[in-house]
Amino acid sequence: MSPINLSRRGVLKGAGVLMLGVHLPGVVAHSAAAGGNSIVINAWLKISTDTTTVLVASSELGQGVFTALPMLVAEELGVDWKNIRVEMAPYDPVYANPLLGAMRTGGSTSVRAFFLPLRRAGAAARLMMLVGASRIWRVPIEQLVAEDGIVTHAASDRRASYGALAQLASRQKVPADPPLRERNRWTVIGKSLPRLDIPAKVKGDAVFGIDIRLPGQTYAAIRHCPVFGGSLSKLDESALKPRGGAYPTGIIAVVSLKDAVAVVADSWWQARSALGKLVITWKEGVNANITSNSFDSVLGRDLDSKDPKAIAVNRGDVDLALKGAYKIVESVYRQPFLAHATLEPMNCTANVTPNSCELWVPTQDQSAYCKILPDLLGLGPDQIKINTSFVGGSFGRRLESDFGVEAALLSKAVGRPVQLIWSREEDMRHDFYRPASLTRAMVGLDSSGYPVGWIYRIAAPSVLARVSPDSVRGGLDAGAVAGISDQPYGFSAVRVEYVRSQTGIPVGFWRSNGHAPNAFAMESLIDEAAFALSRDPCRFRRALLTKSPRALAVLNKAAELAGWDEPLAEVLEARRGRGIAFHEAFGSAVAEVVEVTVFADGRLKLDRVVGVIDCGTTVNPDIVAAQLEGAILFGLSAALTGRITVDNGRVVQGNFNDYPLLTLAEAPRLVVHVMASDGPPGGVSEAGVPPIAPALTNAIFTATGRRLRALPIAGQDIRSL
Repeated sequence: MSPINLSRRGVLKGAGVLMLGVHLPGVVAHSAAAGGNSIVINAWLKISTDTTTVLVASSELGQGVFTALPMLVAEELGVDWKNIRVEMAPYDPVYANPLLGAMRTGGSTSVRAFFLPLRRAGAAARLMMLVGASRIWRVPIEQLVAEDGIVTHAASDRRASYGALAQLASRQKVPADPPLRERNRWTVIGKSLPRLDIPAKVKGDAVFGIDIRLPGQTYAAIRHCPVFGGSLSKLDESALKPRGGAYPTGIIAVVSLKDAVAVVADSWWQARSALGKLVITWKEGVNANITSNSFDSVLGRDLDSKDPKAIAVNRGDVDLALKGAYKIVESVYRQPFLAHATLEPMNCTANVTPNSCELWVPTQDQSAYCKILPDLLGLGPDQIKINTSFVGGSFGRRLESDFGVEAALLSKAVGRPVQLIWSREEDMRHDFYRPASLTRAMVGLDSSGYPVGWIYRIAAPSVLARVSPDSVRGGLDAGAVAGISDQPYGFSAVRVEYVRSQTGIPVGFWRSNGHAPNAFAMESLIDEAAFALSRDPCRFRRALLTKSPRALAVLNKAAELAGWDEPLAEVLEARRGRGIAFHEAFGSAVAEVVEVTVFADGRLKLDRVVGVIDCGTTVNPDIVAAQLEGAILFGLSAALTGRITVDNGRVVQGNFNDYPLLTLAEAPRLVVHVMASDGPPGGVSEAGVPPIAPALTNAIFTATGRRLRALPIAGQDIRSL
């Protein structure tokens, strides 16, 4: 093989671009289909003269995957971080998340799923560079060093950049199982490197779904049937075109869908204004009379039914343990439906032609569109193209494909690109809400105060019954009981019962899913048990976690940073309190301490929150800390004011005036700590949500003596007893 020109001139003339498709052991190749339980994944690299571009298969929702995942590649590839670029991967089954089985982002799985595959991708490319240089220079590969994007042969003082070697390296066989760097040699993983997406977002250059602009693009506003499950009955357009002629200038079409009406126009405001002139009659259906009181009654009836529909866990003889218990503590906890309330409302831009469909969409689930759209539009799977934009908030809402499917149908109807944007009111009133729940929890304590038996019964609608009915076996929704039986408290006798409630309200995945409501009930009851025994709630938890060193270390660190044993400073005409809670979820352990001040008139001030997380191996500590902070504020907002209510089948809340979020002025001071760990990576963005609500209500109890067993806190009397 003749040597290539490695001069500066040769590089500038174009030494080539390495486009690397890494075929990993145990998975099928790019062009093959998955079979059986095979995991399909393909990590891609583009290496040019001066940059390395990593294609990321997880949507950037603000959680930092556009930085954390390229860091995994950079660590093994050996490149200067300043030369790393990132692109969103196109839809392809090879980009399926190994833990989710689809090209999907959720469950705090991105780093956990791609930690090894992306490191192997980087290691494979690095080895290919070394092999290429070895052949050019005719030296043993063991004499070469690859660092900072350069291969060096010290003995002959020769150097070649990855860009110069790219063309030759691309001809090498992709190693199936490249060696990975030992932890003590890591120079990228574990560093708080600057996020790659932040500069564009700060400067306003980042393109979110709502920012997409195409040639000939039109805009659509939509109104759905206000009652869930209803449909369109009659449409009167006479006010929009009173003379019975053409639409006004700028109005392109009025399109009727099964349960909605949309107007397509030259601008979104024109579409929205025209939509307001339409007279729409709806067939409201069976849910027209449901109210918040009616589904509260359903939850209560299901909770009190004599026979549970599903037993999630039945370990030990709970009834015998409770019968012999020294003391029994029992309470019922109520939680409402919650909206996702993303900053960027639902939107999608679609361009459908007779032979293709292309979407530009802020989504968590590219795979869903490629399953739904071919049959819906009469196209082949290879005629569907999904472009994923930045996502302006999701929290599980953009796992749904309803808004994208609507955009595609509208584009097909008018034969032009259409950008559909839901109004804030449509977004709030046509969500897939976090299920409301009613939970009865009971714990039996022996004479020494140790729990001997635990019964937990939850009545709630089922998310999985809608999105994955085959996974609901024997009436059990595993997500609804998540985070109950697998906590490290070590109860020897446990029974967890689930009753699926039918409320008529559509439910979906919400940040941390069942973990948040279940942690509220569990950590509240543990606090109640501690006070029933006149025990300090932190010390009580320590006694329960003696067999779980990881959990105990997290709890102790949170107590230390909060100064748990130090008295809170007094405030004139107010009471102060401190509460603690712990929860394990998504492969991580989190403890949070909340400090509050409650004034004599019932006003609540959030003073400080301390959060500690052990999420195993940390790729970027700053991102982990930011996600824990965001999870705390998100959970506080829901606990304080989050509530969706229904009247005559209609969601009452429509905007942030009646579904308020935590403001900067209301936010507490945050202290977060990331534990050092060499364990496998855990999730972060969802793991910090579950403990915050019980830590908050536990703090209010210590301040006022009032035990809050229902959320949200807003509207409840929290003045001192």
